[in-house]
Amino acid sequence: MPLQIIQPQRLYRQIAEQLRSLINRGEFPVGSRLPAERELATQLGVSRPSIREALIALEVEKVVEVRSGSGIYVLKPKARQPSRKKTRDAVEWGPLELMRARELVESEVAALAARNAKKADLKLIGDALQQMRDEVAMGLVPRAGDEAFHNAIAQACGNEVLHDTICGYWQARHGTLFERLGDYFEDQKSWDAALIEHAAVLEAIRTHDAGAARNAMQRHLKNANQRYNASWRRAKPA
Repeated sequence: MPLQIIQPQRLYRQIAEQLRSLINRGEFPVGSRLPAERELATQLGVSRPSIREALIALEVEKVVEVRSGSGIYVLKPKARQPSRKKTRDAVEWGPLELMRARELVESEVAALAARNAKKADLKLIGDALQQMRDEVAMGLVPRAGDEAFHNAIAQACGNEVLHDTICGYWQARHGTLFERLGDYFEDQKSWDAALIEHAAVLEAIRTHDAGAARNAMQRHLKNANQRYNASWRRAKPA
């Protein structure tokens, strides 16, 4: 059965369901390697990020296995978990789609924070950045400090709707798919780069330069998105 063009709604879940169906029918036998992201994206008529989100979803459900530097392989049925259509994981936002939304919204939030931030706000943002540095220095993934940093900026922007929106983004950030993606593409090098990017955002807010804050946040989130879109050959074993 040939692959079918995907309609643009809940894309990564549609892709995952179609790939799972093909696997169950034997189109991709157990132990075989799936086509590369680029090939799947072409056949399905979708973006490579959507393919990656679908593959991560299938990996979480143990339908496939990601072998860094080699490819994506189909697992035996006994190793698989049943489809969880009604669970939180099944309805959570795709992580790469979430990053694109954050790039748009949080850039403007940073610009507003640069205009409105008070001394107390600047201290909160600075403390969060220091928390990130401390976590990295201890060899920890600085997700707690990262969340505190972005939430402090949202609080400083002076708009409760935007603040609540950013909090919603971070609730989704704790989802299984995003965590799994981070397992592969977050490492010491990526967090060292993120610390430099965060510092640039803070400096722009501290000097009340809205344009620089917008650009710094946009640059940071673009870079973060690129890191999550890196080649699987560069991913570390989860």
